[in-house]
Amino acid sequence: MLRRVLTTPLRRPLFVRPPLSIRTHAHAHHMHTPSLRPTLRPVQPTTSLISRFIIVKSLQQQHQQTRGMKVRSSVKKLCDGCKSVRRKKGRYVYIICSKNPKHKQRQG
Repeated sequence: MLRRVLTTPLRRPLFVRPPLSIRTHAHAHHMHTPSLRPTLRPVQPTTSLISRFIIVKSLQQQHQQTRGMKVRSSVKKLCDGCKSVRRKKGRYVYIICSKNPKHKQRQG
């Protein structure tokens, strides 16, 4: 009998939930509500998205990116517009392209 009294508390669950009939969901608060997380607002209309795209595009046109050169051990002409040029007393061979600026290369 004494053994049963001592082991009974160990058999009980530590956290007892109330029965389903007693629980109410009226006071349930969700973690991701718009008031707590402003990032979960509904998506804005497409007109504002289009206007943002136009603004970003116009800013990109104002600031053109200056590309560097690819440095390779052996350079090749990649298209019809590519020309090979020797510069710096024949030390370097450059490929300069009039059609595609990505084809610029330097042998190094």
